[in-house]
Amino acid sequence: MEKQILVTRSSMPSLEEYVDEIKGMWQTHWLTNMGEKHQALQSELKKYLGIENIDLFTNGHMSLELSLQAMDLQGEVITSPFTFASTTHAIVRNGLKPVFCDINPVDFTMDVNKIESLITDRTCAIMPVHVYGNVCNVEEIERIAHKYELKVIYDAAHTFGVRYKGKSTGAFGDVSCFSFHATKVFNTIEGGAACFKDKEFGLKLYRLKNFGIRGPECVDGVGANAKMNEFCAAMGLCNLRHVDEEIAKRKKVVERYRERLSNIDGIQLSPIQKDVKPNYAYFPVVFEEREFGATREEVFDALAQHDIGARKYFYPLTNTFECFHNQFDVKQTPVALHISRRVLTLPLYADLALEDVDRICDIVLSCRRK
Repeated sequence: MEKQILVTRSSMPSLEEYVDEIKGMWQTHWLTNMGEKHQALQSELKKYLGIENIDLFTNGHMSLELSLQAMDLQGEVITSPFTFASTTHAIVRNGLKPVFCDINPVDFTMDVNKIESLITDRTCAIMPVHVYGNVCNVEEIERIAHKYELKVIYDAAHTFGVRYKGKSTGAFGDVSCFSFHATKVFNTIEGGAACFKDKEFGLKLYRLKNFGIRGPECVDGVGANAKMNEFCAAMGLCNLRHVDEEIAKRKKVVERYRERLSNIDGIQLSPIQKDVKPNYAYFPVVFEEREFGATREEVFDALAQHDIGARKYFYPLTNTFECFHNQFDVKQTPVALHISRRVLTLPLYADLALEDVDRICDIVLSCRRK
């Protein structure tokens, strides 16, 4: 029986380290509501990311949804359909209309050359997505947003630990939102964070995640419950100590993939971006059947036959979801549609053995036209 390889595997500290981190809770019995671990993780993340303000959430989606709500926006938000459901749903759940911008075919982030043509008098914000660890064209997005007086909310779920020209991706836009889900480079089991510059915005965001509570006897707004608990914060504190080491291990895996799969007809790999310190979050491969000799589906099935999990990520596009039936025209995002039908993310995690990478590559290459 062949060894099963999943598309990802969560990074975890040793059991002893985590137990040592949480054992004090058996004395305090403080398990949630912004306790010691929550506050410590906020402080450590500020230092690691080099940002001024951050708030923690029960998951990345709530950081997006409540950040939009805290801005009191109305109208349309320009965004990408080449993303996870959370991005689009955060917009819709705020009563806002997503307007889908196509992606560029090189790094799969929002095509900045197409943003301005989508701006109307109802446009209130841009929500770009850093994809697979690839960083958006933040300078051009900032220029456009400033020109039209639009808010910018980055979905930075894929870019924890990524730096562009020395700055964390958390430093860009009015707010940048991270996911700390178990599958991410850095995880808190479940969790998320919003990084922001405006402290008044931060107060609104904090109240929204805590039932609208202003003080012990004052609730002057309607809020949600999106607080990170102490066990998740403790896991984050442990994982943060090792995250650079984990990224270094991921780098070796990616380098082996590139060694085996570069310069193959019909295979497009994600680019190495200039001025970007990557986190090696994902390894996407785009298969062009005419040159490669096999479809994405055939490669996916071949890997599955050997108990290897790959992921069609992102497929389907969010503007084709059944819940939005007939609301959007996918023909307006042809590049995103093309990539979504051809992309596979191959297994990638810190402890993936290089011999397993070779086995995966052997299977992928065996699908080529003979």
